[in-house]
Amino acid sequence: MRWEGHVARIVKRRAVYRIFVRKPEGKRPLGMPRSRWEDNIKMNLRKIGCGVMDWIDLAQDRDSWREFVNAVMKLRAP
Repeated sequence: MRWEGHVARIVKRRAVYRIFVRKPEGKRPLGMPRSRWEDNIKMNLRKIGCGVMDWIDLAQDRDSWREFVNAVMKLRAP
């Protein structure tokens, strides 16, 4: 989650950001849609009940993002 916040704050022309949002190329096995890293993050947020939030906007504010990450990590702790 911390890395996701860092990538969301990166300038859009940098290679890491472009890889993050770009659709993967090539063929996939039948029945499996192509997914981006961003799609996987959204799916993980839905699993913890935060699927409706715009996490990229939240990540722009480092303090708010840090509080959110800490709260999520507490949910996942046994």
